[in-house]
Amino acid sequence: MKAARLVPFDVPGHKRGRGNRELAEFLGQDCLDVDVNSMKMLDNLCHPTSVIRDAEILAAEAFGATNSFFMVGGTTSAVQAMILATVKPNEKIILPRNVHRSAINALILCGATPVYVNPQVDERLGISLGMKVSDVKDAIKKNPDAKAVLVNNPTYYGICSDIETLTKIAHAHGMKLLADEAHGTQFYFSPRLPKSAMSVGADMAAVSMHKSGGSLTQSSILLTGEKIDAGYVHQIINLTQSTSGSYLLMSSLDISRRNLALHGEEIFDRVIDLVEYARDEINSLGGWYAYSRELADGDAVFDFDTTKLSIYTRSVGLAGIEVYDILRDEYDIQMEFGDIANTLAYVSIGDRRKDIERLVSALADIKRNYRKDPSKLLKTEYIDPIVDCTPKEAFYANKKSLPLEETIGETAAEFLMCYPPGIPVLAPGEKVTQEILDYIRYAKRKGCQITGPADMTIRRLQVIG
Repeated sequence: MKAARLVPFDVPGHKRGRGNRELAEFLGQDCLDVDVNSMKMLDNLCHPTSVIRDAEILAAEAFGATNSFFMVGGTTSAVQAMILATVKPNEKIILPRNVHRSAINALILCGATPVYVNPQVDERLGISLGMKVSDVKDAIKKNPDAKAVLVNNPTYYGICSDIETLTKIAHAHGMKLLADEAHGTQFYFSPRLPKSAMSVGADMAAVSMHKSGGSLTQSSILLTGEKIDAGYVHQIINLTQSTSGSYLLMSSLDISRRNLALHGEEIFDRVIDLVEYARDEINSLGGWYAYSRELADGDAVFDFDTTKLSIYTRSVGLAGIEVYDILRDEYDIQMEFGDIANTLAYVSIGDRRKDIERLVSALADIKRNYRKDPSKLLKTEYIDPIVDCTPKEAFYANKKSLPLEETIGETAAEFLMCYPPGIPVLAPGEKVTQEILDYIRYAKRKGCQITGPADMTIRRLQVIG
């Protein structure tokens, strides 16, 4: 832009930073020079035919897909696009109940009917696992008219289902296999990690490049296989994606793709080894439990993502969210999230051995200074839902707002969840139970960030009126 001495009579209005010097000083001139509009020479994300399309082709090659689409609305938009492109109103989709809220939001938008496969639960860790192959087969047998199966690959905690077998089963019954790979970018670049969706013939996968791939927050990629109509998928994407695609986000996707294509195996070898070192050190402290592939049972835990540093905290008498808060407030260590029994350190391409050593040292201190009796801590993270109607029916139904304690037996018309990880404890269309309310009160008391309801104080809940 500088070399061409271009006069910008277009948006954005900051005009390469000249109109907002404070912003330019904060972000840097180079950053604002790249924050441009969809001019001809730079292509258009809504209808890419030149440089953006070239970058998407390179990304498809790097990830082993037939087509890829740059997403500037995060993996939320990618998950929603692949669901909206697959199921229509009243059509069925088989999926685990421990999906991210973006998947259920997609069902609200398109009106499809979810067929939930309740995941197995690790009773000790209190976390939901993957889908058992037998449970998916049973769901398909009972719902042969379903259009697709959606799989988390992996879960937030690193748990993987047998995505290869599930893909074969889905295809054998004329269904598509969709993968939420928000936490699985690394699978495409290391033979030491679980199999990626595209490598086993899945039809679509939503990949969060910004989580473990090094791109900017909110940048993601939607991958599609050879049997997917790419033109239709693009039309679906354009229903909800911004017409003003950020070139900062797209550039970061392209740069990160190049880095992973050239150095991905080396990068993730280093991450795997770093996390393995951390796991060994943490487990040697006693009390804490950093879990890994020893959980694998060949079914509900078919495999484990060894880049995930998931740490069970309940045995030292602390909820995961309490450890999260202590690490942030007392040790200046920012974890990814904490729930009622676990905390997660998201280790990726930018982490160093000395950072791991600092975390291990902090955990040793916390165990010594904050340890409590674990007997009074809540054990279960996942609660099987009682589904009363579809998410769309509940979300758009006539509603009434009730105090939380008066909602038992009612059907929820909005979400209740701890964020992160953003897996709904209660979704629209599900019955409110005493167990759910007990969980919400406990999580709130421990410091979890409860989100979802229109009432930001989380004292009231909208139910079907």
